[in-house]
Amino acid sequence: MASFLYRLGRFAFRRRWLVTGLWLAVLAAALTGAVALSGPTSGALRIPGTPSQEAIDLLQERFPQASAGGATARVVFAAPAGQRLTDAPAKAAVEQVVDELRRAPQVVSVTDPFSSGAVNPAGVIGFAQATYRVAAQDLTDGDRDALIGIAERARGRGLTVEVGGDALQPPNEQGLGEVIGVAVAAMVMVITFGSLVAAGLPLLTALLGIGVGVGAVTAATGFVDLSSTTPILALMLGLAVAIDYALFIVSRYRQELGDGRDPLDAVGRAVGTAGSAVVFAGLTVVIALAALSVVGVPLLTQMGLAAAFTVAVAVVIALTLLPAMLGFAGRRVLGRRSRSRPAGEPAAGRTTTSGTRWARRIARRPVVALLVAVAALGIVAVPALDLRLAMPDDGTAAPDTTQRKAYDLLAAGFGAGFNGPLTVVVDTPAGAAKTSAAQVARRITGLPGVAAAAVSAVNPAGDTALLTVVPAGGPGDSTTRDLVQAVRRLDGTIAGASIGVTGLTAINIDVSTKLGDALIPYLAIVVGLAFLLLMLVFRSVLVPIKATLGFLLSVAATFGAVVAVFQWGWAAGLLGVERTGPIISFLPVILIGIVFGLAMDYQVFLVTRMREDHVRGAAPREAVITGFGHGARVVTAAAIIMVSVFAGFILAPDPVIKSIGFALAVAVLFDAFVVRMTIVPAVMTLLGRAAWWLPGRLNRLLPDLDVDGEKLRHRLDDVPLEPVVGIPERTPA
Repeated sequence: MASFLYRLGRFAFRRRWLVTGLWLAVLAAALTGAVALSGPTSGALRIPGTPSQEAIDLLQERFPQASAGGATARVVFAAPAGQRLTDAPAKAAVEQVVDELRRAPQVVSVTDPFSSGAVNPAGVIGFAQATYRVAAQDLTDGDRDALIGIAERARGRGLTVEVGGDALQPPNEQGLGEVIGVAVAAMVMVITFGSLVAAGLPLLTALLGIGVGVGAVTAATGFVDLSSTTPILALMLGLAVAIDYALFIVSRYRQELGDGRDPLDAVGRAVGTAGSAVVFAGLTVVIALAALSVVGVPLLTQMGLAAAFTVAVAVVIALTLLPAMLGFAGRRVLGRRSRSRPAGEPAAGRTTTSGTRWARRIARRPVVALLVAVAALGIVAVPALDLRLAMPDDGTAAPDTTQRKAYDLLAAGFGAGFNGPLTVVVDTPAGAAKTSAAQVARRITGLPGVAAAAVSAVNPAGDTALLTVVPAGGPGDSTTRDLVQAVRRLDGTIAGASIGVTGLTAINIDVSTKLGDALIPYLAIVVGLAFLLLMLVFRSVLVPIKATLGFLLSVAATFGAVVAVFQWGWAAGLLGVERTGPIISFLPVILIGIVFGLAMDYQVFLVTRMREDHVRGAAPREAVITGFGHGARVVTAAAIIMVSVFAGFILAPDPVIKSIGFALAVAVLFDAFVVRMTIVPAVMTLLGRAAWWLPGRLNRLLPDLDVDGEKLRHRLDDVPLEPVVGIPERTPA
């Protein structure tokens, strides 16, 4: 592989105008396709195979008027101090709101609080619920503005009016996080390289790569129904890995120039060695993202495949466009002092880097370093034992939002359960729905945790009925989860009636359950495939095991930190967390996929340099020190960029975005600086030559891809390929 990539890098360097022109043409095609072919994105959360989805499908077939998959808006009213909603002025104002809601865009039905009994016994709080014909993310800004305008006009009539429900859920948009990330990346790379040209090239190629990747994904929305969140994850991951991959190749190119090689040879060697690591690091990311399809949630499948495509584009760009850009830059990627040295003349000597000094300290006391690092991460991971998962609702919104105010008003006026009513679907033979639904309502009323249960609608054919069940607890309470299961157990106990439970609360419970059940299989698939890939890269059994265990340790510590802050409330005030509760159900799966890919990036780049030095004859301990010294600075720079980008999202007012940003920032921090920078050199020092042990039979079965570039070095420098103890001898290609 190294030889092929060597030739590819030299070709791109020589034919830089051709390669650059082709990539610009691809970018133009992707952007044109994004503008001309893109279609609307979907926000519908469809989870095939779950009980709540089966109930929705039945309603869409039998009772389309119910608009079971449509968005809802809950408009909550509070009377002025000393008055009641039933007083004539307040009642007239509420009825005016109901009338305006019925005429609002996309609204199919509205409940009147006075005729539906949705005014509390004190007469001071009531609510009207509007149902839309489309899902929340399919509503336009105009639809949401109309809803907000109705509430604002009602406030002008003296009422307190707040709006909850998913109808106000804004579409996902790219914010300033990516812009901040690019700015931080530029500063870090200027400091790392000491050259504006060297710092600019990774940014330039990364921006072109995400333009191609995200443009292609956006164009695909014209042919495939994609979620609105899909391009966002593709953008975030594409930007992250594109900068990382270019960073490592540019760093190796600068090193080869520093060794006195001419730019053409330097770029070939950089792509042949660091490029090999880029290929396999990219493959681990692609595996982790594509494996999201096994979870069985279409939203995650789309996000994973789109992000995997963008990562693949980043790899190809790093191997082709970047060498072409280096052809234009030449020796200008070096600092001014280094450029003044005549071409072909190697540096007089190398100063000892901070990475080398750190590795020597670890190597002197590897057991102590290992125990301290593992103990620290283990302590941080303890709160993860109390991890609870749930989907977000209006109760987790920021306190100053109208959604949160509506949630609190409803809870104060009616009880927490009114914020998460359940929709029970009763399927019967034609004409029997009304009678069977009444029996079901009586049975449900006797269940623990029920505040109210009543028949709300029967379809014209008389074979499907809807019941509204109000739990005693809130949407995220364990009692509500138990109630959903209890109602579902009633299915089959009433002759001729099938019973299903749906609604936003039941959907969220099912999603959390499905994601929780899929977490272990997903982790097993990702870790298993990556283990095989790493064994192929390093031709070792122990190195992949060590890499996998280190990743699991960092993920456990990350879960512990997230639980401590967002569930237990430790240091919540410092991060602006106003309300604690269960962790969003999507977070563990997304965290594992993203962090595993980034962690294996750092693992591959660090350990391939250690192996490269070892196969060239360095003693195991010295190879760990020199290999770590070569890669530590650039890995540190890449990790700082990632932590800064993700940490920027902690400032977001949305608690869900805040928790995701915190989790990703902490995960990269733990994995890069504790696992890769401390545990890896300590373990590699302790293993010595055994780190590179591979059973003889397995060694013969696995293809030798020359990821460390030793065959390439043998061919270019005519250096004898001597066997190293602990590494089987290979025949030069």
